[in-house]
Amino acid sequence: MTTMFSDPATNLAKLGLTEGMRVVDLGAGSGFYTIEAARRVGHSGRVYAVDVNRDLLNRLRTMGTSQNLFNIETVWGNAEKVGGTKLHDAQADVVIASNILFQITKPDDFVLEIKRLLKPAGRVLLIDWNEVSPLSPKTIVPSMKAQTLFEKQGFKLERSFGAGDHHYGLIFSRS
Repeated sequence: MTTMFSDPATNLAKLGLTEGMRVVDLGAGSGFYTIEAARRVGHSGRVYAVDVNRDLLNRLRTMGTSQNLFNIETVWGNAEKVGGTKLHDAQADVVIASNILFQITKPDDFVLEIKRLLKPAGRVLLIDWNEVSPLSPKTIVPSMKAQTLFEKQGFKLERSFGAGDHHYGLIFSRS
């Protein structure tokens, strides 16, 4: 069993994903959020797992198939560039950005790409390292800074929560 610092099932439950939704997981990485989201949106839903690492996407595709999850589409793309994910405008009901913000060098473009991907009134689940963690990377984006980053692009904070011992969670809606 792989140790996770934040639990995708617990954090995704706060979003109320339902059958048929379209979800984009930016920086899908190991795929824990992708797999859980795919279970929640069911066969009529779709999860687009976006990452810059092809090897991780290949592993994620295999993992999904082995769990009979055929509603996952892996996308080799760059979330730091508007249009870099190669997905259509207003395609997603929900965007997941877990453990990626601290790695982003162009945060404004990242938020604009999220906005482009979301349908009107779409929602974002942002999970990232909190400032008090001894395990956090050298560079972190504190929750207040993340909130300001999203709000200046027109997002509205719906909810903030502790997303595990070392992470914060923010849910935004697109206006």
